[in-house]
Formats: sequence, C-alpha cells, structure tokens
Amino acid sequence: MTIALVLVKSELAIEEDLKRFLLVLLVSICVATLPRVFSWFRQIPYTLLLVIVGLCLAAADVRLINLSPGLMLFIFLPPLLFEAAWNMKWSDLQQDLVPISLYAVVGVIISIAVVALGLKQLAAIPLITALLVGASLSATDSASAIALFRELGASKRLTALMEGEGLFNDGASIVSFTVLVELATGTNELQVSTTLVNFLAVTGLGIGVGGIIGFSISLFTQRLNLPWVEQSLTLVAAYGSYLLIEELGGSGVIGVVAVGLILGNFGSRIGMEPRTRLVVTEFWEFLAFFVNSIVFLLIGDQIHFSRLLGNLNTTAIAIVAVILARAISIYGLGGLSNWLANSQISIREQTVLWWGGLRGGVSMALALSVPASTPGREEIIANVFGVALFTLLLQGFTTKLLLKGLRLSDERVQHQKDEDIEKVLREFFS
Repeated sequence: MTIALVLVKSELAIEEDLKRFLLVLLVSICVATLPRVFSWFRQIPYTLLLVIVGLCLAAADVRLINLSPGLMLFIFLPPLLFEAAWNMKWSDLQQDLVPISLYAVVGVIISIAVVALGLKQLAAIPLITALLVGASLSATDSASAIALFRELGASKRLTALMEGEGLFNDGASIVSFTVLVELATGTNELQVSTTLVNFLAVTGLGIGVGGIIGFSISLFTQRLNLPWVEQSLTLVAAYGSYLLIEELGGSGVIGVVAVGLILGNFGSRIGMEPRTRLVVTEFWEFLAFFVNSIVFLLIGDQIHFSRLLGNLNTTAIAIVAVILARAISIYGLGGLSNWLANSQISIREQTVLWWGGLRGGVSMALALSVPASTPGREEIIANVFGVALFTLLLQGFTTKLLLKGLRLSDERVQHQKDEDIEKVLREFFS
C-alpha cells in the first residue's frame, strides 16, 4: 500500500513538473511574439525582455518551475555550450587563443581576488564568504553574453572573443568555486600546489575524454548516411559527455566544449553530408533558442526581492568590484595579449568586452548550490543575484548603445536575427 502511494505521488509530481515546463515554454513563445505584434518591444533585446517578464512574475509571487541548481546546470548548460562550440570555427578560436585563454583563466583569478578583497575590506564580510561570492561572479555567463552579442549584431571578431571566453571561462569558474566550497565546509585545506594540480587534472580529463568522444563519433558517422541518427548522436554526445566526465571527476563543461568543437570542425566535415550538416545545425539553433528562452525567463523567476533589499550596501560594493575586476582583466590582459601575440584587440573592442561581461544563470546556480551549512549562504545568494540582475538589465540594455556608438555592430545581423526567430516560431506552430 505504501509503495502504491509513493508511486502515485511520484506520478503526480512528474505531471506537475511537466505542466510547469509547458507553461514556461508557452510564456517564452508569447514573449518571443510580442515584438512581432507591438513594434515598441523591438527596442528591447529579446533575452532581456524574458528577464523582465520573469521579474514581473516573481514580483507577483508566481514561480514557474523549481529546479535544483545542479539540475539547472545539467539541463541548460550542455546544449548551450555544445551549440556555441559546434558553430565556433577553429580558425577563429586559434586566431585569438592567447587572449581567450588569458581572459578565461587569469581573468577568473583576478575577478575572485578583486571581489573578495572589496567585500572584505569595505563591507567587513568574512573572507571565505567574500571568496565564494567572487567565485560565483567570476563566471561570465556564456549563455547571457553570447545570446546578447548575437542578437545585437556584434561584429564577428567580438562575438568570437566573447564566445571563446565564455566557452572556457565556465570550467575555470566552476573548478575554483568547488575548491572554495570544500574549503568553507572544512572538507579540504587550501594549498596552492594541490589546487593547481587538481585544476590541471580536472581540465585535462575534460579535454582528454571529450576529445576521445568527439573523434570517436566523428569516425563513426563516416560510416552512416542517416541524418536523424547523426543528429541524435550529437544530442547524446552533449549530455552524455557532460555526465560521463563529471562522473570521472573531470570538468563536464570543458568536455562538452571539446566534443562540440571537434564535431563542428572535424566530424561534420568528414562524416556528414551537406544536407545532414544543415539538419544538425538547424536542430541545434532551434534547441538553443528554446533553452536560452527558458534560461533568461528563469533568471528573473528566481529573484527574491526581500533578499536583494536586505543586502543593498554589500551588493553595491560587489557591483563596483565586479566592474573594476572586469576592467583590469580586459584592458590589462588585452594589452598583454597584444604584446605577446600581436592580437590587435582595439580599445573599442576591449571596451565592449568589458561592459558586455554579463553574469546570469551560471553565477546564480553556483550561489544556490552553496551547502546550507555554509556560514553566510543567504548573503552569498543575495549579492550574486543582485550583481547578476544589474549586469543583465543595466549593462545588457546599454551594450546595444555602446556597440552603435563605437560602430562595432552590424545591422544586417540584427535583421537576420529577427528573421531567424520568425522562422523558428513558424516551424514550431506549423
């Protein structure tokens, strides 16, 4: 009898989750159609419009869906990273490998250090709490930044730099965050040599296993000419590599990026017919559209205004620290890259990269994943959420003006983006 009751409750829970998920999709589709119906809404980037709708729902205490932070990362991060990596040309990545590596790795260290120092000195927050805030905010959310840059018609070079940094930055941020959580909970001690070895091992395992999976699938698809099977393999590769590498103790984020880069630049060329490549690319564009829609909607949905209002002073300090840290990273490391590798990243481009370094779903998920027993957990969540909201709304809204002012936007890309959204909506409703 007890087992039967448990099964009934499980079925009801699944049914309720499915209803909520469908509601999220419906709201996302409605928001996507608003600019097509009311021309005024075209002034607001679609991604930010979703955040605003999520905030309105949160203000009315309407919660669309409840997902654990780990589940949020698992559901949303692999497809977004894979789609970005699939479309990233190796030649573009290779051209800017030095600045991307500096921004993605050294930039994380700078961000953690500056934010932690600012919060400890100016807000008297305990060091470990300040470090966890810094680690959460060191993740320049790839989904937020890449979606916004594409939507606003940023230049090809800027988009490639932001995509490249976003692809590798998450891995460095998550590894750093994990080490600091272990330190905060007393399960590990901070030792520079051990931490460095652990970081290299986690990253190396992600690249190694991801590379094996990517090349194996590439060689396997050479023997096939079944578009739907090959499309399904890419989906299995995105989620499967993330799960497997995480289980092995490596960075699933880095692994997914490695698989996506190999399949997009090698596997799709040697093992897929042109029609199959088109089918797979359109499938991932379609999936990325919906996943991005859900991510941005849930960012607003997860905001708790009572938490934000109770930590306004420390949040303001964190915002200034994040902006300062980003400036040091972009201008300092950009100048270093120009000197070392002749990267030729102009001051105008560096300025857009600095201001366009948004924080979003990844930072918020990391903050929420801090164990309940960790001192200052609520303060960490409030500060991270406040900074994320500031970057998404204020910086997100003004990035378009900055791109236009610096003449780094392409209006044709914006027009093409509108046509792509209309195409996705037509396919969905057909």
